[in-house]
Amino acid sequence: MALDPKLRRTLSLPAVCAPMFLVSGPDLVREACKAGVIGALPRQNARSFDEFAEWLRTISADLREHAAQAPGPVGPLAVNLSAKTPEDQIGSHLDLCVEQNVDIVITVGGNPKIIVQQAHDRGIKVFHDITSIPFAERAMAAGVDGLICIGAGGGGHSGTISHLALIRKVRSIFNGTIVMAGAISDGATIRAAEVLGADLAYLGTRFIATNESLAPDEYKRMIVSQTSADLIYTEKVAGVAANWLAASLRAAGLDPDALPDPMGKGMRHDHLPESAKPWKNLWSAGQGIDLIDEIPTVADLIVKLKREYAEACQIPAMV
Repeated sequence: MALDPKLRRTLSLPAVCAPMFLVSGPDLVREACKAGVIGALPRQNARSFDEFAEWLRTISADLREHAAQAPGPVGPLAVNLSAKTPEDQIGSHLDLCVEQNVDIVITVGGNPKIIVQQAHDRGIKVFHDITSIPFAERAMAAGVDGLICIGAGGGGHSGTISHLALIRKVRSIFNGTIVMAGAISDGATIRAAEVLGADLAYLGTRFIATNESLAPDEYKRMIVSQTSADLIYTEKVAGVAANWLAASLRAAGLDPDALPDPMGKGMRHDHLPESAKPWKNLWSAGQGIDLIDEIPTVADLIVKLKREYAEACQIPAMV
């Protein structure tokens, strides 16, 4: 394993509350960190740099106060940046991270090389999303410290490779931190990530259905009521492959079996009617919804995950 021992001591569970567009806000991230997992705040959810800076400062202050008053680990605060962030804006975002003692940046999309260079100059680690071995190799060449390996069954940006192959292969070629992502919704699957060779598990869909997430109530209820059989895996909604809740497509007036083709490459949705907006009213979810049957607080959820994880760790190996 390649998880920094200093980082591991800050965690009550080897897990990350994944950054999610229009879902991860200050309350969700704060409560995840307070419960001892890594909480990641997406830059794209704030309307401006100033708003994002205020979110980050408020969360950091709350976590310092919590650490002074409550026993137990407080998980690190991470920041999620697009690898396509304009170069002249990268420095100000990373300086803000330094100011608020954020030492993990999660990048997605494109080549993270420039962010990696500037982050490393400031002592910040960079973890990058990948869905295939070629993408992993490109991120490794850029010098990333961690790879977030999104396997089959993930939600917002899902890969197609089984974790059984993806994690094992990446571990054989990469000595950095490996995060397993996709269809992880309980403590046993967090433990399974470690068994396969990952250092951390990445939970997205499971945290959508919590009290503190920014997701609309109907979205949360849909995650509880639907199953993986109700998901559609397609690039036709947002221009990138993802799993979508078919019921949300129908509610927005789309026929899941006859979706229009995107007009160009990349993440775009100008081929959809005005009433249909990916992630705003067209909702994604991973196959882990099969394990979700309630909408708890983040604190209660992580207590449950810790119990399940501990039970899974006690399962003896056959020898």
